[in-house]
Amino acid sequence: MLRLLIADGNDRAARDRHVAATGRTSAESYAAVVRDLAPGSVCRHVNAADADATLPADLTDFDGLIFTGSTLKVSEGTPAVIRQLDLMRAAFEAGRAVFGSCWGVQVAATVAGGHAAANPRGPEYGFARAITPTEEGRTHALLAGRPATWDAPAIHSDAVLEPPPGARVLAGNRVLGIQAIEIRRERGWFWGTQYHPELDLDELAAMLRLCDTAIVAAGLAENPRAVAAYADEIATLQGRDPEAARRLAWRHGIGPEVMEAGLRRREIGNFLARLSTGERRR
Repeated sequence: MLRLLIADGNDRAARDRHVAATGRTSAESYAAVVRDLAPGSVCRHVNAADADATLPADLTDFDGLIFTGSTLKVSEGTPAVIRQLDLMRAAFEAGRAVFGSCWGVQVAATVAGGHAAANPRGPEYGFARAITPTEEGRTHALLAGRPATWDAPAIHSDAVLEPPPGARVLAGNRVLGIQAIEIRRERGWFWGTQYHPELDLDELAAMLRLCDTAIVAAGLAENPRAVAAYADEIATLQGRDPEAARRLAWRHGIGPEVMEAGLRRREIGNFLARLSTGERRR
């Protein structure tokens, strides 16, 4: 039985918007994926951005931690950001294993001496395309089972632009050189992806609707109505009409690595498998 602490990266306002759009918080979504991949796991949630959050006194009570995505930016340096940097630092010092997607990668890299900021090549809204492993990534356990290239749900403007000293960059694509990474610090270790292996497609669609203003500002859609139409098609990919989903997958060039939940969540499954073998420390 795995014991995991899931740190929701959003502040209270962003959590409320997320719940209104999807019906649950990012931490609750992650916990559902964890329980599906590793039945019997015990997940505790913490709203790590909140000043009144009750953090566990001893992180060694947990086999590992998971950091969700967030609308925050590490460069802002607000108290909500600093509290999460402190939690990641404490996890490393406690020798814990940590997994993170999107925001979690940026927090881990910043704590370890890397640099996260707005990606000068632009954002990724919808899918990160043609992700390709590096030479190290081709044999790394985080990416075990991934093909030579793959697509994945993605929704971000910031990213890790400079990896921390000693980090292993495991995958990238033409938009971003760091799509997957391993970071070792103190006695702890971190595996993470800038993309979102945890997201179901209907949840991705809801998040795209929340980001419609940013998507239009980035020049990726003409107006919010265009974003909503695109999001509707993404939601249909996971809908009850398999023929409609198949046609839309063809139209958008989306393959099984996105369409099939077991393949889409592969990195999370690989992390949980590593914890289950007892390899929880460096």
